[in-house]
Amino acid sequence: MKNAALAGTGLVVLYTLMISSADAITKFIAKGYAAPQMFAVSGLIVAVLSLGTARLRSQKQSLRTTCPRAMALRVCLTVIGSVAFFYAFRLLPFAEVFVFIGMVPLFAGLFSGLVLQEHVRPMAWAALGAGFVGVLCLFPQGIASVTPGHIIALVACFCGTLSMIIARYIGRYETNALAQVFYPNLSLGVVMAAALPFVYQAMPLTDLLWVAAYGGVLFVARWLLVVSLRLLAAYAVTPLMNLQFVWMVVLGAVFFGEMPEGNIYLGVAIVISSGIFLVYDQMAPERVRTNWLARAQSRLDLRHRKTKEI
Repeated sequence: MKNAALAGTGLVVLYTLMISSADAITKFIAKGYAAPQMFAVSGLIVAVLSLGTARLRSQKQSLRTTCPRAMALRVCLTVIGSVAFFYAFRLLPFAEVFVFIGMVPLFAGLFSGLVLQEHVRPMAWAALGAGFVGVLCLFPQGIASVTPGHIIALVACFCGTLSMIIARYIGRYETNALAQVFYPNLSLGVVMAAALPFVYQAMPLTDLLWVAAYGGVLFVARWLLVVSLRLLAAYAVTPLMNLQFVWMVVLGAVFFGEMPEGNIYLGVAIVISSGIFLVYDQMAPERVRTNWLARAQSRLDLRHRKTKEI
């Protein structure tokens, strides 16, 4: 249990670095092109890399899934979420998009109970709330007014979180991480390719290489995420994903000359502390969870008896 939690934690940390790099490329490309032009190429690149990896591993059936309906739902959510994130990054500054990304752990806590029956304990909810407060600390000015960009960002986070929950659901029945990378990205590439003739603009070789790099980075990131969701509960993975704020601070300072203020460091510290607490909760021995449930039930029974006596 502990080894799985530690391995999952390491994979999520690496995932945050990869996905932050992919987000930076998205921000750069989104200014000059429509979503289909980027995702038609990058989606097919990720699909080809998945297929090639399967062949190298000599697993003839490695791209089959035993959960076709759940996979189809994950595919739809991935396509919608990817397009929504693209336009959210196009319409909003990084900071405002990340305000909504900070809501992902709360969405995950809700969906984990509804879909996976992984009910979050009260202390874990407290950590989730603290993590969200930490995210808000990054942006003391808040959101002045609601715009279409904010609505799109909310839709993106909603779909992205539910897609991750479905990934963990599928992971209960199969250990085939490549299939969960292959089908969503193949579908994304095909759907966007159908729309490509209507929005295509000639791309210089440099931009084409950026899109190819995005596809490669995204392939590694999504594979890492699927594997980590098999090792850690979804509500423990998603707060750790907020570590991408740390990477964005580093990337912003190195490539864009953005020097963070004190409130940025405070928010990051709260977010990291929240994630560490949830990993500890995941690593807690089963008897600790059982004892907590037993004490809670005992309190309820005692309250019930007192009510009868009255």
